[in-house]
Amino acid sequence: MRQAGLVAGAAATALVAAGAITYAVAGDDGSGRTPSAESADAGFARDMAVHHQQAVEMSYIVRDRTKDEEVRRLAYDIAQTQANQRGMMLGWLDLWGLPKVSSEPPMTWMDMGGMASGKDGALMPGMATNTELKKLGELSGKQAEIFYLQLMTDHHKGGVHMAEGCVEKCTVGVEKRLAQGMVDAQQSEIGLMADLLKERGAAPRS
Repeated sequence: MRQAGLVAGAAATALVAAGAITYAVAGDDGSGRTPSAESADAGFARDMAVHHQQAVEMSYIVRDRTKDEEVRRLAYDIAQTQANQRGMMLGWLDLWGLPKVSSEPPMTWMDMGGMASGKDGALMPGMATNTELKKLGELSGKQAEIFYLQLMTDHHKGGVHMAEGCVEKCTVGVEKRLAQGMVDAQQSEIGLMADLLKERGAAPRS
């Protein structure tokens, strides 16, 4: 119950914060300027939208593969929070009149365009491969729970790294605040998932 409360509280906080910044305008850096397509602001919005989409996908997969209420609740909270945030980031790109895709490699805005090869669908650090997603969909019960928690821990670590990059490099204040909220919430969930893995006799993969 303690863990469930922490998850629910973190998710509620994230959703309230998300709702509070839905009304952001393009020039929130105080200059009235709209970010360019090559900016950190646009790059983070594009890349994290893709990163979040996979977290949503994994979370819905595991909800169908286990009856454990604690893991199902965590997965639901992650899916709802990240789907909400993804919609906001894509909305900002629309607001700024910028494309949602780029010909540049992911994370170029962080000067880390070569960090992930994109092999087997893992477009950015922390992302699961297509093979791993297929495996998750084939497991059930405790095995599915462990593999999901391991995959999501790696996913969150990659997401935290990217969000920290936005906190450092982005210029739009509301986006920087969203990125910092991601760092805080996902670091908390990493700790929670470590506890859930330990209860199942397992540990994070790295």
